[in-house]
Amino acid sequence: MTFQEMLENDIKNVFLNVEELGSKHLIEGKEITCIFDDEALRERQAGAELGVSESSLLIFANTKDLPCRKGVDEHLLVDHKEYTIDAWDENMGMTQIALSQVRTA
Repeated sequence: MTFQEMLENDIKNVFLNVEELGSKHLIEGKEITCIFDDEALRERQAGAELGVSESSLLIFANTKDLPCRKGVDEHLLVDHKEYTIDAWDENMGMTQIALSQVRTA
């Protein structure tokens, strides 16, 4: 088994295992297994990362499952709610997205 295959196996069967950490959510209308991580969001906010200090949601998901990468300040639909992207980071098959909920007047 190659390193890439082991990595993909770990993402699917460990990190995003629905029986352990993962849960199903709609992202851009597609059901995706991901993790909403409040603790990691608080840690990032404590580190005062630019653009993340006001984030309200931090998502971890398999990069392959997500729509094409979007940029900061673009919108992403999560569970029928519109969010603004504060950060979108991809690393070794996993994507971490920090989001702020869009406020309507």
